[in-house]
Amino acid sequence: MTDNIIACKSFDFARQTILTLKGINLSHFDRIIVSQLVRSATSVGAMVREAQHAESKKDFIHKFSISQKELNESVYWIELILSCKSENQLEKLSLLLSQATELQKIISSIILTSKGLDKRNKNL
Repeated sequence: MTDNIIACKSFDFARQTILTLKGINLSHFDRIIVSQLVRSATSVGAMVREAQHAESKKDFIHKFSISQKELNESVYWIELILSCKSENQLEKLSLLLSQATELQKIISSIILTSKGLDKRNKNL
């Protein structure tokens, strides 16, 4: 693994998503939703890794923007699953939601910084 914090965190998010979902009893309907979550959660880290070898600043920002969209989708699926699960499954899923939220903040900051923006100057 790399010393890049966002690469490590996004990899861990994908890994934790897979491990958490393995421990949940799933109906046929649940499996459809879970496959969507696994797809989006693993895509976050894949895009972060691609951004490490971006061809330009614009390509770098684009890859992180895709990663941000995949995180937003992951949050949606986690919230949907949380709304349908029993109490004993909620704690693990809530932890995934916290991880996703933290990654969203980091990736948003990376995109803003890469665009030359900061919290004081949000002009696009």
